[in-house]
Amino acid sequence: MSSSIRITKPHEVVERALELSTADGCVVIADEGSSANLRWAGNALTTNGVTRGRTLTVIATVDGKEGTASGVVSRSAVTADDLEPLVRAAEAAARGAGPAEDAQQLITGTPASPDFTDAPAETSSAVFADFAPALGEAFARAREGGRELYGFANHELVSTYVGTSTGLRLRHDQPNGTLELNAKSPDRQRSAWAGRSTRDFKDVDPTVLDAELAVRLGWAERKIDLPAGRYETLLPPTAVADLLIYQMWSAAARDAVEGRTVFSKPGGGTRLGEKLSGLPLSLRSDPNAPGLESAPFVIAHSSGDDASVFDNGLPVPATEWIADGHLNRLSTTRHTAGLTGMELSPGFGNLILDAGGEKSLEEMVASTERGLLLTCLWYIREVDPATLLLTGLTRDGVYLVENGQVVGEVNNFRFNESPVDLLSRASEAGRTEKTLPREWSDWFTRAAMPALRIPDFNMSSVSKGV
Repeated sequence: MSSSIRITKPHEVVERALELSTADGCVVIADEGSSANLRWAGNALTTNGVTRGRTLTVIATVDGKEGTASGVVSRSAVTADDLEPLVRAAEAAARGAGPAEDAQQLITGTPASPDFTDAPAETSSAVFADFAPALGEAFARAREGGRELYGFANHELVSTYVGTSTGLRLRHDQPNGTLELNAKSPDRQRSAWAGRSTRDFKDVDPTVLDAELAVRLGWAERKIDLPAGRYETLLPPTAVADLLIYQMWSAAARDAVEGRTVFSKPGGGTRLGEKLSGLPLSLRSDPNAPGLESAPFVIAHSSGDDASVFDNGLPVPATEWIADGHLNRLSTTRHTAGLTGMELSPGFGNLILDAGGEKSLEEMVASTERGLLLTCLWYIREVDPATLLLTGLTRDGVYLVENGQVVGEVNNFRFNESPVDLLSRASEAGRTEKTLPREWSDWFTRAAMPALRIPDFNMSSVSKGV
């Protein structure tokens, strides 16, 4: 087949790249993506648009006397004429590399996805058919209430096609929507934020978010200065998600065994089986979780301690990382599972924390004698990997609660806390609900979390930021 033959469909690109390969093994991943977005400022739409794009990743494996090497090359906007140079570049990278430490036999035997040869799924501005009129109503209500709305709505749909020289032909369609809404007073002295994660924009209502933000702007009319210190604090689901996503990114089994993480046991070994919380916490991931569906098989564009290109196509089961408050699993590839002797636990595409709580955040506020209510966290950075100590800032509203009522807005703080330590000190968990992690929303959006009550959250210093 000549490379000049017209090849446009993703599955055709995958098949042609595999046909061109002369390596001992080959994996081809075609990501076909489309996105639609709306942006607004000052209670009026400012921009909207639709984009499309394709990225092709070729992973070549070459067997040698000392082991198997791998080479990975990814490129965007690949045409038929680009295929052979791309495949040859991956093969050259493999031949120029030393044996891959994570080398394994490529996955075989998985039934082909029935829609592998179908056209990719695409999003369009039609995804906002019901949302846009509701947004217009939110603008009108905001103008009447003397507040200004800013924000954006974005919907992406990525169809991923994975083909291998061992016969795998798998496909996964991943929708991903985010809504972020910011309300400000006309003098810009008060600001409040709300966000939602959605698959299709049918379950988000901007008028509901605007009403929530109107209440928060009202709370902010009274300003209260508080010093740094430890405060009873209610962490909303979005803040809990941001902290626990980072915790999971630090939960690779190999790193723990080698003594480099918070999950390493002093003197050797890991903390598997250790009680992390007095609450009956369950932290899990499940590709089939309703509303949070993610890829049911490994899609790895590169290798690391928590992913391996050799594992592409490996089934991803539901996994309970923390069970009844105890550390139950650490993430492994086939390679690191063999190194550590732990169960195979591929990475996660969603994250769900549940402790059986039934209270809403509002009900938790009502039962608070004195404490702080946060809106969200941002600029989160790691301070100490051994304890997973993180630092960051509060943003868009920290409120003082007294006798079950919010009495005003206090200044922002810098915090210093470890999510693992927070779980050990949490005294109450609310109702688990779908949430949008604000800090990590560019990388991870599929989360469901409860609010957590922390008796002594460490606000290490006062922040003068927003």
